[in-house]
Amino acid sequence: MAVRDINPKADTHLLVIPERHVETFRDVDQFAPDEAKQMLEFIAEAARHEGLDDYNVLVNVGRGAGQTIFHLHWHVLGGRMSGMPI
Repeated sequence: MAVRDINPKADTHLLVIPERHVETFRDVDQFAPDEAKQMLEFIAEAARHEGLDDYNVLVNVGRGAGQTIFHLHWHVLGGRMSGMPI
C-alpha cells in the first residue's frame, strides 16, 4: 500500500509498505524475485499516480541510518524537499 507520510519531507512524500512483514531492507531476500519485482513496480506506479515524473526513492536501513519503523518501507519524495541531506 502507499500512504502519505504524516511528517512530509517533500511536497509529495509517500510511504510504500509491503503487506508482508520484513523488518528491514537487509532482509529483502526473504521475498521471492517475482514478489520483489511487484513491489518495485508498485513504487513506480504510486509515483505515476501522484503525477511525479522526477522523484527520489529512499529506504533507511538500520537505526544509524534513521530507520524508526522496523517494517520495510520506501519513501517516495517528489517536488521541493526540506530537511533532507543532498
